[in-house]
Amino acid sequence: MEKIKIGISSCLLGHAVRYDGGHKLDRFLRDTLGHYVDYVPVCPETECGMGIPRESMRLEGNTDAPRLVTHRTRQDKTETMLRWAKKRVAELEAENLCGFIFKSDSPSSGMERVKVYDDKGMPAKTGVGIFARIFMEHFPLLPVEEEGRLHDTDLRENFIERIFTLKRWREIRNMKSGRGALVDFHTRHKLLLLSHSTKLYQAMGKLVAGQKSLRVQNLFLQYELMIMEALKLKTTPKKNVNVLQHMMGYFKEQLSADEKKELLEILDDYQKGFLPLIVPLTLIGHYVRKYDQAYLRKQIYLNPHPLELQLRNHV
Repeated sequence: MEKIKIGISSCLLGHAVRYDGGHKLDRFLRDTLGHYVDYVPVCPETECGMGIPRESMRLEGNTDAPRLVTHRTRQDKTETMLRWAKKRVAELEAENLCGFIFKSDSPSSGMERVKVYDDKGMPAKTGVGIFARIFMEHFPLLPVEEEGRLHDTDLRENFIERIFTLKRWREIRNMKSGRGALVDFHTRHKLLLLSHSTKLYQAMGKLVAGQKSLRVQNLFLQYELMIMEALKLKTTPKKNVNVLQHMMGYFKEQLSADEKKELLEILDDYQKGFLPLIVPLTLIGHYVRKYDQAYLRKQIYLNPHPLELQLRNHV
């Protein structure tokens, strides 16, 4: 798989573009995840013509349509930012992005809980940055996150899993593959989807099974909508244990009583929070190779993203 193209707030890569001439380098994003993605840096303030350094700004007024106002001289920069943002998101269509990582708390790029000041100067964390809002409205299916939220291990894994899945899906879609390719993709992603939502997996199965009534283009569009919706839902230890128990069933004839007992004990310890997910996955992966279980070998669930990212190593 070629590198995944991701949009990102420029300051998170160490670019000195902030209002005070500084940056907000995130080393995980640049030095670790950066091995697997090609970043498209975006700085709304500098790209729409504001200098470095510049006067700080904040959102004021209505939460749903706030104004972007400089703090000291009270200049309203809203229309400048809106014009630029609408033009920029149109340009970003050509980049074929698989996601975007925003700078938290930014009046232009904050994804959520950005301060919006009322007419008395009192802030409420109810806003969305002007560029972030326009981007998310323009690309409603794309995975998006803030660098602050990515410090949470569960949110980090969920976001990275979504961008890798979207990349795999686009490779199938862009090859203009037929219905058989969709069936194969859905089959390989079965356990991954089950770890997020049994209900949506079943709905997607019905869509794939009844696909002859739809044109291929419409079928692929509906499937993409559903898989992105499913993967937004967080996986949990309970969901993962259900999937792992399902995988264990493929070895009921091969495993000894002691091996089954050991695996069940490991699953119990994982669900209780004593072990990371990588432990039961490694043991089941060993059985997949040992007994050459062809169906499980193809399951993306075993390797949805590079092992080097260590996303399944946390308790």
